[in-house]
Amino acid sequence: MLRCYADSISTGRLAADRPGNPGRRSGVDGHAVVTANPTIAVAGSVRLEARWDIPEHASRGVVLCHPHPLHRGTMNVPLLEAITTDLTSRSVAVLRFNFRGVGLSTGSHDGGIAEIDDVAAAMAYAEEAYPSLDFGVAGWSFGAATALRWHARDRSEHHYVGIAPGIGADTNHRLPEPEALLPVPRTFIIGDRDQLVSVDQIIEYAAAAGATLHLLKGSDHFFYFREQKVACLLAAGLGLPVPAEEIRSACQ
Repeated sequence: MLRCYADSISTGRLAADRPGNPGRRSGVDGHAVVTANPTIAVAGSVRLEARWDIPEHASRGVVLCHPHPLHRGTMNVPLLEAITTDLTSRSVAVLRFNFRGVGLSTGSHDGGIAEIDDVAAAMAYAEEAYPSLDFGVAGWSFGAATALRWHARDRSEHHYVGIAPGIGADTNHRLPEPEALLPVPRTFIIGDRDQLVSVDQIIEYAAAAGATLHLLKGSDHFFYFREQKVACLLAAGLGLPVPAEEIRSACQ
């Protein structure tokens, strides 16, 4: 355990996923970012509302999973918005989606069980849309725990980054046993003042899973005013070439 211390994207596929042409916004570096709002099909007739943010010359991608649907968690929460802005500036294509029963997504909340299928569908959709990109998966809180449970169930080899994943006694929300995970790059990010997740348990779990752990000083579960630091550490967890000094600074 470690403690804190492509070519240009073609927009043709995105344009076919919804009526009209994809949108565009300016990234923080002034480069254009293509946006689109596709619908992702899940087994059982569930359809997920989603959002692409794709920078020029994207070199890799990530699927982001939002916090708990029953506590106002959506793909548009400020932390995930900030992470998306930062990652697109680092040439990462970002796919966010609303879990079933959230926003325009059909279906209903299933306590974190069927939501594993939502993660699987989003990842399959992303890789089919852009097979030239290496995708990772990341999430915050409920999204982090659900993405990790998908990692274990489907024996995923994708990079994983979990931001303050909950470790609950409830079987439906329990993190998978570390031995159920393949030995691939994983990173956990948590604030040392997290009021909803046991910091000690995350530290122990990360060690057992052979994962990298970043402990942000002074941060709680919501990382207010530390969004850019979280984004930096997430980028590093995806395998981007983030300078060591930037990583150390993010943990301060």
